[in-house]
Amino acid sequence: MGLYTEMFLTFAKIGSFTIGGGYAMIQMMEKEVVEKKQWLDHEEFMDTLVVAQSTPGLFAIDMASHIGLKLKGIKGGIVAALATALPSIFAILLIALFFQTFKDNVYVEKIFMGVRPCVVALILAPCFNMAKKAKINRQNWWIPLASALLIAAFGVSPIWCILAAGIGGFIYGRLKK
Repeated sequence: MGLYTEMFLTFAKIGSFTIGGGYAMIQMMEKEVVEKKQWLDHEEFMDTLVVAQSTPGLFAIDMASHIGLKLKGIKGGIVAALATALPSIFAILLIALFFQTFKDNVYVEKIFMGVRPCVVALILAPCFNMAKKAKINRQNWWIPLASALLIAAFGVSPIWCILAAGIGGFIYGRLKK
């Protein structure tokens, strides 16, 4: 099997079996790309994660396209992005066909009420894993906390937090030398 086919099948699987959007995909994507396929190491994956978060567009597709680009150039980026998006597109089309029929069904409503907390857990689990891998410690724990507070409580754009952290990290690195 060629790398394009392997990439397509891997990212289609990730796109098919993760519920909750891009952030819920992080854990599965890391398991496939870093642990199973060994296309990237953990540090490269974290760097890709940071770049994907800071670029416009859908996070999961940004991640996939960056990984595909690294592996096989522009064609690889396109293959990975399409493979990640296609399962969602098909699912949305299928839901759209039947939504009007089932939207007021009490059982469907209860299913969605049960799935919501699970989706929150799917998003939180990668956050804790990323915190461990990002080497959050006693000296820098305040940075993600302050960023989350600024974004959630004061409506500060995440871009400003990323820029401030990047500039702060650069200055700290220069001063440390």
